[in-house]
Amino acid sequence: MIRRNLRRCLATLLALVTTTACNSTLADSRTFRVEFIKSVHSAPFSGRVYVIFSRRNREPRKGPSWFTPEQFVARDVENWRPGVALEFSSKSSGSLSGDQGLKAGPILGYPGPLSEMKLAGHQAQAVVRFNPHDREIGVGEGNGFSPATKLDDDTSSKLVSLKIDQLVKPRTFSQTKWSRLLEVPSKLLTRFHKRPVSLRAAIILPASYYQQPQRRYPVIFTIPGFGGTHHSGSLTRPIPEQNEGGVEFLRVLLDPSCPLGHHVFADSANNGPVGQALTTELIAALNMKFRTIPHPTARFLTGHSSGGWSSLWLQVTYPEIFGGTWSTAPDPVDFRDFQRINLYASGENMYVDRQGERRPLARVNGRVLLWYKGFADMEWVLGHGGQLHSFEAVFSPREADGTPRLLWDRKTGRVDLETAKTWEKYDIRLVLERNWKKLAPKLKGKLHVFMGDVDTFYLEGATIRLKKSLADLGSDAVVEIHKGRDHSNLLQGGLRQRIRKEMTSAFLAAHPKERRPAAGR
Repeated sequence: MIRRNLRRCLATLLALVTTTACNSTLADSRTFRVEFIKSVHSAPFSGRVYVIFSRRNREPRKGPSWFTPEQFVARDVENWRPGVALEFSSKSSGSLSGDQGLKAGPILGYPGPLSEMKLAGHQAQAVVRFNPHDREIGVGEGNGFSPATKLDDDTSSKLVSLKIDQLVKPRTFSQTKWSRLLEVPSKLLTRFHKRPVSLRAAIILPASYYQQPQRRYPVIFTIPGFGGTHHSGSLTRPIPEQNEGGVEFLRVLLDPSCPLGHHVFADSANNGPVGQALTTELIAALNMKFRTIPHPTARFLTGHSSGGWSSLWLQVTYPEIFGGTWSTAPDPVDFRDFQRINLYASGENMYVDRQGERRPLARVNGRVLLWYKGFADMEWVLGHGGQLHSFEAVFSPREADGTPRLLWDRKTGRVDLETAKTWEKYDIRLVLERNWKKLAPKLKGKLHVFMGDVDTFYLEGATIRLKKSLADLGSDAVVEIHKGRDHSNLLQGGLRQRIRKEMTSAFLAAHPKERRPAAGR
């Protein structure tokens, strides 16, 4: 659920809070007039348009981030043509049209309406979401944006023109001698989405790959957390291996991103059969193009946060395809404790607890830095692709209009029990309990889950419940709660190295003839 620069973001947040407190108390009354030019998008556009403000970023489109959210506004349009102006104004409904075919929805604002925003000293930048298939907004491939404009200290009514005349360039994977791009067109996902869809991964080659052309290698599949992609797998040197068995791994860094967020490689009504596509299409292509040992006992899973949930889900769902998972800080694995919320209990609310106290979403060193409602409000204005709605995209049924069914009322926070009931088939604890007789022999020695007892996103409760459930089932699963560890530091202190060692041992137990002298000996 979080990127590697969590602590840096938190420090910036604290500085931002201090700065914001010193801002003028007068609300702004500027009018923002946005248009796009024909050379960036020649056809009429229907979708969401944004004006994003920032005191920190020279280009506000690169935010807002989770822990440093700033002010922005958005609205949906239909049939918006090049050269036609669209207004964002605190004084009116925001409608301005030189074209009678243009339809514009209400102006949405975060953290509140535009009329209450204090924008003096901010940079302002317009963004239009031309590409609905990228979960990113301001840096999403093919989306349009304007130059940033500095807003002066005069908060009186002024017209600020923002012309969208640039497109975000495609991001290409930087291939090296040791990192190769694997892109696999998926027939399954293309058929589901009715457009070309591919699976992507970075293939990180072991040190001996070129020197020993006859050698085959076991594989580690790594799944990044929310916001992570295969691009971080572009390396200029191989990952060093240090183990007594002389085992080297071919590593596969998967891309779990999708238009609605992070698909967690779970087949779903909204994201399509991504688990099937991985296990049938990508693995087959991997074995064909690279020298893998094409056997389940030489195929391991790991991942952190949403990637931790993904790796555990894949092992449970496809127990005969993978030889074991080492999942760290997974998203909720028991929906009776969905970040402290029991989704199956009558009267539950995502925003407040039973005592009426607002629900926290993230903490560091005991200090709450995010609250559920504020985070949900931000995502609602941003639109599809956010973390919370990403859960609904995976776990919820598909509505008649093609969108995921909402789990909770975005205004009141009330949980819809009917929708929660449909989530049961993705509740890992429940899936294990209901299918244990069949799964037990297939999962023997394969489940390893690690969690900090003060997880940043309150994920430890669900893992503690899973630990008890597996113990009651008589499973040999390893589920550990590490004292004093949170979401960002769980892997410190030797856990990462331990996981590599355990994967090596699991591989050698099934393939003893692959034992070799350790590198450098």
